[in-house]
Amino acid sequence: MPADESYPDDLLYHREHDWARIDGEIATFGITWYAQDSLGDIVVYLPPEVGARVAAGNEYGELESVKAVSPIIAPLTGEVTEINQAVVDSPETVNDDPYGEGWLCKVRLDDPESKADLISVDEYRKLLDEL
Repeated sequence: MPADESYPDDLLYHREHDWARIDGEIATFGITWYAQDSLGDIVVYLPPEVGARVAAGNEYGELESVKAVSPIIAPLTGEVTEINQAVVDSPETVNDDPYGEGWLCKVRLDDPESKADLISVDEYRKLLDEL
């Protein structure tokens, strides 16, 4: 069952509708409720490889839905340490729980202070209001 619209305030957001939850030097990445809602029913998650380098603002994987194929944009830069295999196996998990079980990957950050380049939930909501 698709999740209700929400934007947790403990996350940082990228303008391309991705989020990061930072814990020390590790960040968990995912897509926002808005992104999964725009995509519709997600049917495929093509993740990066563990050990791959991702760069803030660049594509690091793809989500395919019944409507479209969408690149996933990295909110921060670092090395992929873990992929959410549950989402690879059941991509619809992103629709059901985009901030919990539907996370996409974990990344060891090059510079945890680069989080200053992301926006708060209030700034993200303003961005959505402008769409």
